[in-house]
Parts: sequence; structure tokens; C-alpha cells
Amino acid sequence: MSSSDHHHAADVLDLPGNADATSPAISSTPPAASDPSRNAAGGRRSTSHLKAVPETIEQREAIKRGAEEYARALDRSKPFTKNELERFGRDLLNRMALPEKFLGFVMVLIGNFFWKQQFLAIPFHRRMLLLPHCLKHAEGCPADYDEFGLDCEKCGACSIADYKVRAEQLGYKVLVAEGSPIVLKIIVSGHIDGILGVSCLNVLEKAIDKVLIAGVPSYAIPLHSGDCKNTSLDESWVWDVLEKYEELPTGPTVSFVPLMRASNEIFERDFERLLPRVRSRGTPADLESPLAVTESVSYDWLAHGGKRFRPFITLAAYDAARGGTAAAAGAGDQSPEFPDSVRRVAMAIEAFHKASLVHDDIQDNDKFRYGTATLHRKHGIGPAINMGDHLIGLGYRLVSSARAEIGAEVAADITDRMASAHLRLCDGQGAEMAWNSAPEKALKPIDALQIYALKTSPAFEAALYAGLRLAGPVDAWAEMIPAFCRHLGVGFQILNDLQDWEGDNHNKLVAGQDAEAVRPTVLLALAFEAASASQRDELLSIIRGTGPAALRLGRLRRVFEDCNVFAKAEALVDKSRDRAEALADAVESLPLRQFLYFLVDMVLAPESKEPAIAQNNLLALPVIAG
Repeated sequence: MSSSDHHHAADVLDLPGNADATSPAISSTPPAASDPSRNAAGGRRSTSHLKAVPETIEQREAIKRGAEEYARALDRSKPFTKNELERFGRDLLNRMALPEKFLGFVMVLIGNFFWKQQFLAIPFHRRMLLLPHCLKHAEGCPADYDEFGLDCEKCGACSIADYKVRAEQLGYKVLVAEGSPIVLKIIVSGHIDGILGVSCLNVLEKAIDKVLIAGVPSYAIPLHSGDCKNTSLDESWVWDVLEKYEELPTGPTVSFVPLMRASNEIFERDFERLLPRVRSRGTPADLESPLAVTESVSYDWLAHGGKRFRPFITLAAYDAARGGTAAAAGAGDQSPEFPDSVRRVAMAIEAFHKASLVHDDIQDNDKFRYGTATLHRKHGIGPAINMGDHLIGLGYRLVSSARAEIGAEVAADITDRMASAHLRLCDGQGAEMAWNSAPEKALKPIDALQIYALKTSPAFEAALYAGLRLAGPVDAWAEMIPAFCRHLGVGFQILNDLQDWEGDNHNKLVAGQDAEAVRPTVLLALAFEAASASQRDELLSIIRGTGPAALRLGRLRRVFEDCNVFAKAEALVDKSRDRAEALADAVESLPLRQFLYFLVDMVLAPESKEPAIAQNNLLALPVIAG
């Protein structure tokens, strides 16, 4: 690690002295604060007191009218972030002399009227109606859940049936579900362009970050309570928009959904044409040949799984550098077209990333990836190593195949940046394995951050650089690209560490998988730094120990909590976010600046720590992991 790398990693290591461990997304501090989502001690405050729904229809209607009037003055050319929406909400509360407890309700309504015209301009057959299971009559409901949610029989026993029948007559796609990861797939695959959603404020809070910043026209009807048992809503609010269609009077809001779709289509529509098979394109008998196995499995691994976020970065950066026309066109039903050369380079980014995952899973002995067994568990360690190597070869072949169209110099520049990313990734992974071989050596936070900067940031950098270089010279952004991606990658990895303790369903099926292996995470390093002598002995005992994993994880969690580790890690994420945003602020190109803001918001969006009373998220956009 160079001294320069050491300094860069230290850039995000400015810790507050004390912080609590809660982390909601709506804050309870005044808008004048530098970070309204944090309390004075640096931790995130609970937001349960900000999610009250007015008790009377008269008051709800008055706030609705106020939100509609307020939204008329907003700039609708680009989506706003949740922090901006919170500022709008607090401003409206002040204007209407309303208590702070209605903040969440007001934010949802302002968001509604920001997007309403664009939602109403979407044809019915391109809309989705998303309904929560808690609207059904819990007692005696005859419907069962299938893989898409509630299989709602048209019995007329509850309001779900009324909305569902009429929406389907109009052409809506209708989903009644407790959880909605399927919604992202439906949006990105191009089946719908807007969402009419009914949910409680707990769930709508979690949806605001990703829905609004992605640019998905959405209209939400808040439920009157969040207890998920025979709750109610203002039914007239649903009918106000359900059956209405209007032409869009103004231009659309910037949206990155079409670019997500374009990334998705590379792998689902054009994969075989862009990357023809050599050994596994014959008859079924040929596919069973030993000569075809490596290519067949490697192609399948590349084509499926993950959210294709890194190739999306390449496409979106290319679009931004060329004026941002695809993003500016809004969330229409057409995916933008890109030259095959650009799409092959985007595929190469994914090939390198997928290769690193294969090897990383072997080295870390991970059990699951993309919700299924890792390749080395399916095929053995030796074959999996070879498949990862095969993917590396595919990546370089894809870049080389584009050189006739993009030019040899551009191809060489991109190849050089990818090679550099590959080397740094190996340095970071090697450092992690070196620590694993001598875990009794106390890990410092700076060590963990250096590993993160090497392991995670290079993939973001290669993807961003490739898209910008494909569009032309990058001299103006030569210093910004690596610095921005360093903060983005470090912050993302810390968030991943925090989610590992919560469990997530993007990559892993086992909560605490990294923790169970006692890997050199920044959480562990922060614990060593703050630990007393007895706590340090406890940490070393856990690292060296054997026995049931659950007991070791429980002991480790106690030490983390006693040392205030989780709040300190959240503070580091905030530091990464602030510094990435500062670099974006200095970019003169408006389309590129907007895209960089989007990356920060999407990759480093704070996660709500509210109890999961209801799980039917209005829209999940987990496009980062994998």
C-alpha cells in the first residue's frame, strides 16, 4: 500500500466521539442542520414519532391541498433526494402550522404531486397497482399467497377486490404482496413505467430513497395506521388517479430507469449475439461434452444473477458524457439504444466483476451467492477457479472486440484501467487473506479501510471510467474519477458490513456470514480500537475460538454494541457520502453531475432501522449488491 493510498483511506476516518445506534431515514432535526438525518451525537434518530396520519378526513384533505399547491413551485426536471423532500415537508409544516408528527405524511403527499402529472400520462397498461395484504379482511380471507403475492379471489369481501378488478379491466398489472422484490424486475424488464401504491408510512419511508432518485413516476396512498391488521385508507384518493389518464403538459423528469433497462437487456435480450458461444452452442449432447462445461457454466453465471449495476454505470456514464439524452427522456417505455461496442465494454465490466465473485467466494468459503449455492460448492474448487479465469478471458475479449469501432487508443485506455482495477482488487483480497492467516494481530480501522479501498472501489472506477472514455477524452475528470469511486466503494462496503449483521436477501442467505468468519471488517477494527483490555481479550477469544457459530456471533455482537461500533460505522458511511457529494458538486457537466449524485444516493442511501412491522415495500431497487 502506497503512502498515498494510506492517506486516501484515512480521509473517511474522522469519527465522532459518541453516537447512538439507531438509523432511520427521516430526521427529527431542523432543516438548518448540516445533516438533518443525524442527531447531535452523530447517530440517526428514531422516526416513529414522525409518522402520524391526521385522524380526520377534513385535516387529511387540507394537507393534501396544501401539498398540491406546494409542489407546483418545484423544479420537476430532475428527481429530488429524500433530504430535499424532508426540507420541503418541514417547510410546508411550518407554513400550515402543523405538528412535526405529520412530517412523513406530508413528505409522501408532496412526492405524489411532484410525480402526479407524469404518472397520469402513463397509459394504463404500463402502470402497476401495488396493494398491501393488510387491506384484506384478515378473518376468513380465502386467498393464498403465491410467488407474486396474494392470489386475490374476486369474492367482493374487501376493498382489494374492488381496486383489483377495475385496475385489471383498465390494463394495470396488479400485485398484492407482503414483499415486492419482484417489482424491480418488472420495472427494469420494461413491463411497467409507473406505480400506484397503497401502503403504511413505515413502508413508504423505506421506498422514498430508491423510488424517487431512480425517477419512477409513483403515486402513494398512505394507510391510516401501520399495525397491519384490518387497516383503512381514504378510498376516494385511490379512485382519484386509478381511472384517470392525461397527456403530459411539460417535459419529463430525469430518470435512470431506461438506462437500467438497457443494462438488463444486454444480458436478457442480446447476450448470445454480443458474446457468441464457441464450445457450448451445439446439440444437447455437445453441451455435455467436457470441452463445453467451462464455457457453458461461465456463460450462465455471467448472464444470470446480480443486478447488473456496474454495466449500468458504464452505460449511464456514457450517456451523461454525451449530454444525458437517455436520462432526460424520462421513464418511458423505450430503452435507449447504444452501439454494440459500448454494450460489449459494459459486458466486460460485468465479466470481470463476476470472475472476482467466483474467486472471492472460494477464498472466503462463502456458501451462497444470488440466493443459491456458490459455484465452488456446485462444481468443486478447481473447476470454479477455472470458470473465474474463463470469465476474465471473456472480459478482455469483449474489450478487444470493440476496438475496431471505438479505436485502438480508447480500447487500450479502458484495458489499462481494467487491469489496474484487477491488480488492486487482488492486493486488497490478498491483504484480507494475510490478516485471516494471523488473526491475533489487532486490526486497525485504517487497515480495514485500505482493504476496502482496494477491494471495492476499483470496480466502480473501471465502470465509470469506461463509460466516460467511450464518449471521449476524460482529462477533465482524471482526478475526480478515482477519488469519487474510492469514497463510493468504501462507504458501500461499510454498509455491506452493517447489513451483514441484519441479514439481506440480495447476496446472502445467512445473516452474519462475514461476521461468522471473523473477517477483517471495519466493524471489527473499530471494536479493537475502542475495546478495553478485557474486551480485547474477548475479541481475541472469539477470533481464535471454535464452537457454535451462533454463540460466537452473540458474543461478538455484545462487544460491538458495548464499543458503539455500529453507530461509528454509520458515521463513516456519512463521511464517505459527504466527500463523494463534494466531488460531484465540482463537476461542471450537469448531466454527469446529476448522475454522480444518483450514484451517491443509490449506493450510499441510509437504511431504515425501524422495526419491520410491514414488509410490503412500495418499491425495492436493490441494484447495488452483486
